[in-house]
Amino acid sequence: MSNDGTSLQSLNTFSIAAHAAAITYINSTAQLVETWKKAKEKNQPFLLLGEGSNVLFLEDFSGSVALNRIKGIEVTENSEEWLLHVGSGENWHELVCYALEHNIPGLENLALIPGCVGSAPIQNIGAYGIELQNVCQYVDVLNMNSGEIKQLKAEECQFGYRESIFKHAYKDGYAIVAVGFRLTKHWQPKLTYGDLTRLDPHSVTPREIFDSVCAMRMSKLPDPAITGNAGSFYKNPTVDSVVAEKIQRDYPSMPSYPQANGQVKLAAGWLVEQANLKGFCIGGAAVHQNQALVLINKDHASSADVRALAKHVRDSVAAKFGIWLEPEVRFIAASGEVNAVEALS
Repeated sequence: MSNDGTSLQSLNTFSIAAHAAAITYINSTAQLVETWKKAKEKNQPFLLLGEGSNVLFLEDFSGSVALNRIKGIEVTENSEEWLLHVGSGENWHELVCYALEHNIPGLENLALIPGCVGSAPIQNIGAYGIELQNVCQYVDVLNMNSGEIKQLKAEECQFGYRESIFKHAYKDGYAIVAVGFRLTKHWQPKLTYGDLTRLDPHSVTPREIFDSVCAMRMSKLPDPAITGNAGSFYKNPTVDSVVAEKIQRDYPSMPSYPQANGQVKLAAGWLVEQANLKGFCIGGAAVHQNQALVLINKDHASSADVRALAKHVRDSVAAKFGIWLEPEVRFIAASGEVNAVEALS
């Protein structure tokens, strides 16, 4: 590991020891454009990072890392809804807390998801029956070459499961600088997952849902401040109903979630657990003992340890079920993001 440049270890929740050529804290769109242009003039790779909660650095980054700290929460309302305009550098969970404290429900199912607001549309984050696309009104995207900001309506963002236009057409040379939210005043609780199903839909409050979601997440998921991790490492796979039925014959208790298109979503964590991989280690990296969907930095893991473990998990699940898991975590090499599936093949 090279010692020159600047350490990224405290800037990624996996706590992987890696360095960058330069690191800049970004507080405005003008500063972001300036940092981008400087990197381009030096012919350096450029990486915009929020809180580093969904990345795995495979090696030292040879370019400039810009840390998004563009802040601000503006709230307006009408008779039907609250409208929030939020800077992309705001912490996601703190936004959820802010909304609840101001008696604005609708985000509580998404409590304790790590990362910044600007990362949320990229992944179309989701948990406990809600996805970002359900509450998003628009996304403000900065063209870092021209300095112009374009507002994309939610329907233009091509949201899918952990998918959006920001992974494709608006990936290179663009940055999300703000997100608009539309939260209805005709609030209906979403109680379809986990312990939420035990709550009374007629009397439950947004705060009770928030507390339940936080309790569930804290009971299953390790705190990255204590144990390095990037949350859910793999996406939940969607398979043909015939494939799901075949597995269900052998495993009647398998969790499955029918989708609108005749497909069935399976729980990636359950598949990893059935491959008997809970607690399995390679070097300093391990499959988490309580939630098999999470890979952890157990003991000064290197990026090579995590990568080898991720490959072993993926290969093991494929060998047992014929299903190839796809990483949700972004893989960052020396010159930028690389295809995670290819990196594990």
